[in-house]
Amino acid sequence: MPPDAVTSSGSGLDPHISPEYARLQVHRVAERNGLPVAAVAKLVADRTEGRALGFVGEPRVNVLALNTALRELVAKS
Repeated sequence: MPPDAVTSSGSGLDPHISPEYARLQVHRVAERNGLPVAAVAKLVADRTEGRALGFVGEPRVNVLALNTALRELVAKS
């Protein structure tokens, strides 16, 4: 279980989650929105950001960008 699945940022406003936590939610999000699992997994993969400069920080997924893309995909369906 990724740590961010059971904790939150200090401010509660961090727009990022770990790629592991995002992947844990793919099946649930796909089912809830009537989308193929592969389509939601691709959204997560496409919005996973690497380490800054290749070595600073941890890989992360921008939840705001992911939710916006998900909303657009649902609208097309």
